[in-house]
Amino acid sequence: MKGVVFTEFLSFVKAKFGEDTVDDIIDASNIPSKGAYTSVGTYPPAEMEKLCHALSTQTREPAAKLVCGFGLHLSNTFAVSYPQFYSKSDSFFEFLSSVEDHIHVEVRKLYPDAELPSFRVISRTATEMIIDYQSPRRMSALAEGLILGSAKRFGVTARVKILADRENNPDKSRFIIEID
Repeated sequence: MKGVVFTEFLSFVKAKFGEDTVDDIIDASNIPSKGAYTSVGTYPPAEMEKLCHALSTQTREPAAKLVCGFGLHLSNTFAVSYPQFYSKSDSFFEFLSSVEDHIHVEVRKLYPDAELPSFRVISRTATEMIIDYQSPRRMSALAEGLILGSAKRFGVTARVKILADRENNPDKSRFIIEID
């Protein structure tokens, strides 16, 4: 997993819960990196899992809720750092449709070793989009936060329902996204 995700996660934790919480979750996680990340480095996804678990334990908030909140934060960071990804789309659904074939292509140019999830648009109407998300890291809550944050960028309110079959296909989730 790219270091930018880790550095932004720690930035999110610091902004929301304070520097002491950052130190506490790093200590509680007992991770090899000891929280020393660079944005261009690559780190084991298990470290993110441990950090999220430690944050959930520390704050007594569900990990999925925290990770979704992080996705909102990360969406803002991406919009500031990569405005060209957003400006090429005229609408929220057009933007989401561009993730796999445009944005991920550009991300791979910046980070050739990035292991990105896949987003496959299943259907799209004026008010609903269905996307299949697949990733061995199982970060659907992060993707949900990124989707909600992107909706705000386009001035729409989105509702996201996540369907998952953890027993038969634990790496895949289906997002049903509705807008007004």
